[in-house]
Amino acid sequence: MALQTFYRYFSSKDELLLAVIGDTLADACERWAEAGAELPDPLARLQFYLTTTLDRLEGSDNGAATARFVVSTRWRLHRTYAKELAEAEKPFVDLLRSEVNAAIKLGLLKPHDPEWDSWFLAELARSVFHFYAFAAHPDGELDLVKERLWRFCLNGLGGTTA
Repeated sequence: MALQTFYRYFSSKDELLLAVIGDTLADACERWAEAGAELPDPLARLQFYLTTTLDRLEGSDNGAATARFVVSTRWRLHRTYAKELAEAEKPFVDLLRSEVNAAIKLGLLKPHDPEWDSWFLAELARSVFHFYAFAAHPDGELDLVKERLWRFCLNGLGGTTA
């Protein structure tokens, strides 16, 4: 692609990266929603969406290197493009919010502020991902982390494990 063509669409490499992040996250949310449609209730779907974010950390060294690149790039972009990055990441917050609201309607959750709490769930899942992208962890540890993340989120939303 000619540089001139590139700059017709993006004023910088960072704007291209923001577009890639937005498209990638929107596609992932669509895939997760399709997979989650098979689950029996909004709590099961919410747990699936939160814990699935950590799946890319399991397995190959290539996946770990990619995760570290994504985390580093995200934080670099956040310093300059915080609003644009939040917009690019909005599909994940919306996915979580839809299940939180569905669980509220069924009496399964009693969050204080569903909109803010949904955003906070996304931030918490992202923080856990960011930590484990760089932290060495033995095989099987992420399963325990996923369970603890879910229990913490469920309790924070006023749900119970029973």
